[in-house]
Amino acid sequence: MKREIVKFNCPVDTTLDMIGGKYKSLILWHLIDTTLRFGELHKLIPQATSKMLTQQLRELEDNHMIVRTVYPVVPPKVEYQLSDLGKSIKPILIAMYNWGADYMNTNGINICCSMTKHKASDH
Repeated sequence: MKREIVKFNCPVDTTLDMIGGKYKSLILWHLIDTTLRFGELHKLIPQATSKMLTQQLRELEDNHMIVRTVYPVVPPKVEYQLSDLGKSIKPILIAMYNWGADYMNTNGINICCSMTKHKASDH
């Protein structure tokens, strides 16, 4: 007797697939309301190797979360910004930051990362 394979589609899994990853949330956070070049992102996320940052940027681009613009100049100029889909994740990122900051503050944990409270994150 052959078992039927059931495919599950979970909204939370989908969200985590889109923004979960080694540095995806950080990349998205830093692109809120701005456009950055690779080097600028790398300075903001120095713990990411160039290879890992490139991989995460490609995945975000493949998932239509960011837009990569290449300018035909020498040396090459490449900029990243949130797509409309990427902009739609902003409230979720802000909620994640606020929840994490509240948890850390309640437990006496010092916040020390490249993310800073976004002006729209006040609650």
